[in-house]
Amino acid sequence: MNLYSRRGVTHLYSISVDRLSRRFAVGGIRIALQLYSIREDCRRDLRGCLKAVADMGYEGVEFAGYYGYDADELKGMLDEYGLEVAGSHTGIDALLGICFDNTVEFNLRLGNRFIIVPSLPEYMRGSRDRWVEAARLFNDLAGKLERYGIRIGYHNHTVEFKPLDGEVPWDIFFKNTRSDVIMQLDTGNAMRAGLTVDEVFDIVKRYPRRAVTVHLKEYSRMSDRVVIGEGDMRWREFIDLCIEIGGTEWFIIEQESYPYPPLDCVRKCIDNLRRIIS
Repeated sequence: MNLYSRRGVTHLYSISVDRLSRRFAVGGIRIALQLYSIREDCRRDLRGCLKAVADMGYEGVEFAGYYGYDADELKGMLDEYGLEVAGSHTGIDALLGICFDNTVEFNLRLGNRFIIVPSLPEYMRGSRDRWVEAARLFNDLAGKLERYGIRIGYHNHTVEFKPLDGEVPWDIFFKNTRSDVIMQLDTGNAMRAGLTVDEVFDIVKRYPRRAVTVHLKEYSRMSDRVVIGEGDMRWREFIDLCIEIGGTEWFIIEQESYPYPPLDCVRKCIDNLRRIIS
């Protein structure tokens, strides 16, 4: 496929008018599921999982692997169940060297606008200078992806909030990246790193319009066995802040609560979120 072809770029935006115009599923906000939450079920029956997710009221999914399917097969299943692509977690190596063109082609065919790097290897984040170099790399990739209508972003775990050389890596990175590099804040991971709810809010305020996609993950100081609405996060305030300041387009649930089977867990999450924001 010619990556510069009109067909490739048009395929990226092949979302039906009907789907764009329909009423959002939950309180006027767009909710997607990070499929990593139900990964074992997806390995057994991806089509059945996508149907179940759509039936729960999710409008989109974010990928973290493709379970052996090619982009056209995935796009066909998504279209069948009226789901959009809210992003894809993609390792940094897939964007380097000769892998870049294949990754772009796959995402164009899939209809994905947001490539999110979920973590960086130690050699890219072991010091302040390495984080600055990583930021420069993301700036370069952002420029290369821009022509295709695709944006790159970065997702946190806990290491990004552990001080390094007197600074917080998350701030080193985002102070040195272009404004179009997406800040995919994972609330639960940030709080597990020791941030308070108010400190999570401050991140969104510090980088306005950059939280284009965010991960809604519950956290509780008392238990790991919680779903959205059962922990410490003040969800209504967070969502309002993301809309008003963060420029958020997709709210992506990622949750694993071991007392519940994965599909029950993500169903409870979206049901609780409905109640919170109704």
